[in-house]
Amino acid sequence: MTDTDTTVPASDAEREAVQATPDVEGTAPEAAQQTFGDFDVHPDIVDALADAGIIHPFPIQAMTLPVALAGHDIIGQAKTGTGKTLGFGVPMLNRIDLESDDTRPQALAVAPTRELASQVAADLERAGKRLGIKVLTVYGGRAYEPQIEALKKGVHVVVGTPGRLIDLAQQRHLDLSGTKTVVLDEADEMLDLGFLPDVEKIMAMTSPARHTMLFSATMPGAIVALARRYMTQPTHIRAMSEDGEGDSHTVKAIEQFVYRAHAMDKVEMLARILQAKDRGLTIIFSRTKRTAAKVADELTDRGFAAASIHGDLGQGAREQALRAFRNGKVDVLVATDVAARGIDVTDVTHVINYQCPDDEKTYVHRIGRTGRAGNTGIAVTFVDWDDETKWAMINRALDLGIPEAVETYSSSPHLFTDLDIPEGTKGRLPRGQRTREGLDAERLEDLGETGKSGGRRSGGGRGGSGGRGNDGGRGGERSGQTEAKGDGESRPRRRRNRRRTRGGQSQASGSES
Repeated sequence: MTDTDTTVPASDAEREAVQATPDVEGTAPEAAQQTFGDFDVHPDIVDALADAGIIHPFPIQAMTLPVALAGHDIIGQAKTGTGKTLGFGVPMLNRIDLESDDTRPQALAVAPTRELASQVAADLERAGKRLGIKVLTVYGGRAYEPQIEALKKGVHVVVGTPGRLIDLAQQRHLDLSGTKTVVLDEADEMLDLGFLPDVEKIMAMTSPARHTMLFSATMPGAIVALARRYMTQPTHIRAMSEDGEGDSHTVKAIEQFVYRAHAMDKVEMLARILQAKDRGLTIIFSRTKRTAAKVADELTDRGFAAASIHGDLGQGAREQALRAFRNGKVDVLVATDVAARGIDVTDVTHVINYQCPDDEKTYVHRIGRTGRAGNTGIAVTFVDWDDETKWAMINRALDLGIPEAVETYSSSPHLFTDLDIPEGTKGRLPRGQRTREGLDAERLEDLGETGKSGGRRSGGGRGGSGGRGNDGGRGGERSGQTEAKGDGESRPRRRRNRRRTRGGQSQASGSES
């Protein structure tokens, strides 16, 4: 690896790329004038992107394409939401030999989470649609058989998480020796999750002649060491904001509000914030799985189309909630930090920290779900009395200029003016505004799940507009849930039954012992 760190305008990036030694930083100011057709990209890929309305490359793409298309190894430093997937995906697809009779995968992308793997695969499928490129996504929580069958038939690209990739390789279903291109996406997240030993095992299974690209938001020592072991003279490309700032750009693109909130009033505050003018998709972060499910249920009770994702859910239920959120059937997603890793959803206008994050890295990671791709966003953080010291540390680390949280209640006038909430807004969504179809409108797939909590539904899983059915009844017991058999099902079902017994006798027989 080179130790050179040269800041260059994007116009110089192509000249520097062929040397494959200097690092490249830039904002690519002319990227808006360039098109994917200006690069040496297969016309069918360019047309497929145009079909999806993608004409002009983002800065990280404009800087990465000339280097990657020339076959040079790359270390790309960019955050999720900057467009890096097509930065490595287009060169990856461009190298696929469609005339080859070899059924082994020609390209591999490794991602830290199921959600990110699914999103990367979807982007690759879209870009390679006209060429007929076959992309297979593999990760835990889904049945092995469909993945094994697809590998037997032959695929061009495999996108997966480390654990499932190693399982399939050790079972001799996945042969990585023919890979021409290997991408490690969000390498720092893989380090945080303890996947680096697995990544090294995977790299050892691939061809030594591979073209390798590594993308990471940060560059801790372990990632640099990984690059030195498995890459050849990589070019370090760093996407920066127009003002020359790197890591702070995400924070600067977002209007931030910090309120000292009281536990019993938080949901009331949420209900009003969710009725702010021009609010779009919203992600609410909590620290615990129980809080995520509880908040989603309480918001659903108030007429909002809400769902939750957390570690207690089966993969089918997680994917159902994410699809419903992306498709606009629900517009509020309550998530834990671990469950939300890798989620990249466009048009998120608001992020709300229901509980204060533990540190500045988590804070930036959370609020960075809005204000993406040149858009602005709004972030609201609730700070409990016990978290005031924690918030002070976050403020100092990021130099936010918000040393203290403002004491705020659901009735505080400044809450309404800060967030453009209409005067007179109450804690329930008016029935006339409950226009979303709700979580139950999104199909719950039978994935043949291997985990004990299989098809368990996410919080807020009710039918009808605004996430609520006409009778207010829950959709969690419908027939689509036949996969849920494990011991993990007993506790949440008892919780639901207890709520159902209030004022009624329909569950009386179930409570007898």
